[in-house]
Amino acid sequence: MTTGTTTPAALEVDHLTVDFKRRGAPSLRAVDDVTFTLHPGHTLALVGESGSGKSTVVRALSRLVAPSAGHVRLAGADRTRDAAYRRAVQMVFQDPFASLNPAHTVGHHLRRPLLAGGRATRSDVDARAARLLDAVNLTPAADIARARPHELSGGQRQRVAIARALAPEPAVLLADEPVSMLDVSIRLEILGLLDRLKRERRLALLYVTHDLATARHFAADVMVMYRGQIVERGPSDDVILRPRHPYTQLLASAAPGAAGSRERAREARAARLAARRARPAQPRETSRHAPPDEGCRFRPRCPLATDRCARRPPVVPLGPTGHEARCWLHVDAARQGPAA
Repeated sequence: MTTGTTTPAALEVDHLTVDFKRRGAPSLRAVDDVTFTLHPGHTLALVGESGSGKSTVVRALSRLVAPSAGHVRLAGADRTRDAAYRRAVQMVFQDPFASLNPAHTVGHHLRRPLLAGGRATRSDVDARAARLLDAVNLTPAADIARARPHELSGGQRQRVAIARALAPEPAVLLADEPVSMLDVSIRLEILGLLDRLKRERRLALLYVTHDLATARHFAADVMVMYRGQIVERGPSDDVILRPRHPYTQLLASAAPGAAGSRERAREARAARLAARRARPAQPRETSRHAPPDEGCRFRPRCPLATDRCARRPPVVPLGPTGHEARCWLHVDAARQGPAA
């Protein structure tokens, strides 16, 4: 459950599961029982390394891949098969070079969704396209509308992609690594633009990234994903500055500008060593290729793994803020009551 807001949910995701069939092998579970909500005017970050399943979540929500199980409700109703859902849930792709057709002008890219979604008529479509370009700070709008994608910079192309996503007047915006293909110098500008549009248009924003620093600064809440599962979630400061799952600690200790300073890295190592010394020695699972539905997914890489990690860990609440982690390390402390 997303924390930090009491506004009604724009999008509710319940037990989302995505399996991919493989010839001659068991199905690959890319997303495993993921649940969260998106709220108007609120940003939720989905964080994890490459291959964790983040983009598959986004593609399932945008109907580019079919979920194997679970429910997705828009404003409380299961309407994922409706055209209204596709208009209300829009996606900003990672690569602005590939997401725009080089054969068409910018104006064409904007006029088409405006007309298809009934947001403009042929008599006023050019004026509405110009307003979209103004909204993403692309001026003069008339010159930009006549340009083709190859005539624009990477940052300008991504602004066009954002404007196109805004054309159907969506309620939910799915931003899949929207700045990872851009120069460092303009990444903050694009993220600032998304943040402003979210506030002005009351968009529910899912921000997918591997960058903990930007997740902390641009999202109120964070979910950390590893091998298809959410392993930790909560308010961004709690999760990123005080990570409790060993995987999140690993990400944070390697992230400059978030919790990645040398001091925080030393603190994380000291905490892991103290926890290891305080626990009796137990045999450790050694296989790095455990079946996907058995045990903790992180245990082949975890320095604190024990034999009970061969069982699927529960989700443990870590305090009143909504911070929680899927880890056996916190089960005993949770049974003893909240920490002082």
